[in-house]
Amino acid sequence: MLAKLNSYGLIGIDGCPISVEVDLSRGMQRADTVGLPDNAVKESKERVRSAITNSGHQYPEMRVLVNLAPADIRKEGTVYDLPIALGILAARGVFPLHAADEYIVIGELALDGQVRSVTGVLPMVIDAHERGFRNIILPYENAEEASFFADMNVFPVRTLNEACGHLNGTARITPVPPLKWSGQKHVYPYDFSEIKGQQAAKRAAEIAAAGNHNLLLIGSPGSGKTMLARSIPSILPELTMEESLEITRIHSVAGELKGRSGIVTERPFRAPHHSASIPALVGGGSRALPGEISLAHYGVLFMDEFPLFPTTVLEALRQPLEDGVITITRAAAKTSFPAEFMLVAAMNPCPCGNYGSKTKECRCSAMQIEKYRGRISSPLLDRLDIHVEMNEVNYDDLVSKQEGESSASVRERVNAARMRQRARYRDEGILFNAQLNTPLMRKYCRMDEDAEALLHAAYDKLKLSARAYTRVIKVARTIADIAGEERIRKPHVLEAVQYRGLDEKYWGSR
Repeated sequence: MLAKLNSYGLIGIDGCPISVEVDLSRGMQRADTVGLPDNAVKESKERVRSAITNSGHQYPEMRVLVNLAPADIRKEGTVYDLPIALGILAARGVFPLHAADEYIVIGELALDGQVRSVTGVLPMVIDAHERGFRNIILPYENAEEASFFADMNVFPVRTLNEACGHLNGTARITPVPPLKWSGQKHVYPYDFSEIKGQQAAKRAAEIAAAGNHNLLLIGSPGSGKTMLARSIPSILPELTMEESLEITRIHSVAGELKGRSGIVTERPFRAPHHSASIPALVGGGSRALPGEISLAHYGVLFMDEFPLFPTTVLEALRQPLEDGVITITRAAAKTSFPAEFMLVAAMNPCPCGNYGSKTKECRCSAMQIEKYRGRISSPLLDRLDIHVEMNEVNYDDLVSKQEGESSASVRERVNAARMRQRARYRDEGILFNAQLNTPLMRKYCRMDEDAEALLHAAYDKLKLSARAYTRVIKVARTIADIAGEERIRKPHVLEAVQYRGLDEKYWGSR
């Protein structure tokens, strides 16, 4: 007897339809799974056997052959447990063979028949919806993640018997009501009003947030670099539904949604330790999972102690910083993950941190300083749009009772600038100034004569590379947007150029 069910797998962060075919035939009792299964899928026969028996059904004393089609796609994970078990029960006559034809079925089984949550549900549901499927049976814990389509019937199950009861008509499950998107207000642990002094750095952070520019913070220990970086999420715009779904797809595939309900409603803030490996940061591994740069998509990737990261890791950032996507190539497959993140890097001016300090003496030799800074290559430095120096906070600022400008106030300006960019680029396929390419820059980054003359002089004096030159123009475009001006003027270029001054001060000898 042959039974067929519809299920789903993943290729990168995209759902892939998988047909689960279960054939029961006469012969010695055994179970085989074919169709390029990984170890987790091969082991499903033991989970399925126990789950069926412990749910009160008889496991067939026959040969059980499971085929996962198409056979040329690698099948990974435990998502096929539930459809395999239901296929066996359908072939045994527990419910009609055609009962599951209109359903997508996914879920992991415990030995007692409980249905456990799986990863990657949202991209599966998105692809299934695009292909015309409107009914899905999945684990109860994954229900909210899949409930953002009004015309998609999501049937959550806690046990194998609940799924059987629904399919044979004896205990129909009520579909989960579709959730409506609503932007949520968040309470952030850090606020700009709590940062003492550092007005220039806060202004630089505002510009970076408004245009999604990369930011480099240089300063002595205790100057507030980490606190400023951790405050940046509080000034970023609220997520749109499209952005939220895109972020959730990535986090779902990476297994970051376990223990959480629904979808991601706040911009990610990722802060990997400087001992992180290349696969941890850019993605990869045996299962080619998203790395920190993809988990920070549409959010912030904070890299503290920037020069202490392995050189190979830092250099691996160059391509995704330029393209907004990372492609992981393996012998069996090639996978692309989105990586449109805002990089905030923080570093000391020297190994001991006291170079240029007004209160402490630097203990580093010239060779140590050069080696320390040299870990950041010129091509990587060019990709960091805004460089800002943070000096020690003086005592008067530290004890001042005067409240600084709040994050809510700064966010209003950032929101206004982002809205101008969205309106300007609505037909261009981009969202913010950092994504501008050369043709779009010629179209949207027009400067007056004084601004062009200043940029020409700065290019020669600071010995800017072509890439740094374009980054200055993008930052100037964002400064003009914050000011509410359509044309880039001299003051906008002047401020943008100032954020490249540390190239010459700290790396000028290269």
